[in-house]
Amino acid sequence: MADRCLWDGKPYHSLDYEMKHRFGEKIYKAALETGMTCPNRDGKLDTRGCSFCSGAGSGEFASKHSSVTEQINAAIRFVSRQKQTGRHYIAYFQSFTNTYAPAERLESLYREALAHPDIVMLSVATRPDCLPESVVTLLRECSQIKPVMVELGLQSIHERTAQHIRRGYPTIVYDTAVESLKNAGLEVVTHVIAGLPGESKNDFLQTVAHAAECGSDGIKLQLLHVLKGTDLALEYRNGEFAALTMEEYLDWITSAIQILPQRMVIHRLTGDGPKDLLIAPLWSRNKHHVLNSLHKKMKEEHIYQGQKGR
Repeated sequence: MADRCLWDGKPYHSLDYEMKHRFGEKIYKAALETGMTCPNRDGKLDTRGCSFCSGAGSGEFASKHSSVTEQINAAIRFVSRQKQTGRHYIAYFQSFTNTYAPAERLESLYREALAHPDIVMLSVATRPDCLPESVVTLLRECSQIKPVMVELGLQSIHERTAQHIRRGYPTIVYDTAVESLKNAGLEVVTHVIAGLPGESKNDFLQTVAHAAECGSDGIKLQLLHVLKGTDLALEYRNGEFAALTMEEYLDWITSAIQILPQRMVIHRLTGDGPKDLLIAPLWSRNKHHVLNSLHKKMKEEHIYQGQKGR
């Protein structure tokens, strides 16, 4: 059993703690949108996208301006009006698949972000099946300028689930992508979803454990949101699956935290479903209440990250 550890008083290794530890101050994210698409939408694999994905491709909160620099400056102005601490940012290429373009275009976008004086890190969200050698090489070169994180959408290791949600690649592709990125000296963050149709708590925990065992540096633990306009919404309305209750979600997440190695950075413990699109679970609208309930449960039950580590 791992020794109990606290990160700024919290019983888990949060991204906020990690950034303060590295850079000496709070770091914010500037979400960027570049007009890229996805092989699950442009016809290469499919045209419908993953069954849970809205038309914005997880970029509902990204700014939409004509250039990377303008988007970063807009994010800085917004945060400056809201916050008084922290003056540096992560350039977060968020919407859809941000390595799904010719390397020349990607290089222009990435280098423009890296050149901004207030940017201290690059974060690129993508699919494991969209990382050709040329792009991995580009990301490695960018990491010589400023640190680079690559966020991979795994969601589940179970092939039956992958087929059901139309993920479009087998799990071995994720494993290979992590190995390639790690060999290039890049940081890897893995996205997983709790509450996917047909999955149990044990299925979810197997996915979390697999991400850790593959060497992922960080993880995003995401609640499944049922959004308007998705095929998942049709399944939900037809009664084909039930959304997790808050009590179930807290149980699943605290169990996941206990098996995560203390070295892994937890980038997310829940998520923001856009309120105008969210169908279920409606309790997730109050993110602060969810997080406060999670912290309360961890304190009362003496739960901490790595508690059941191997």
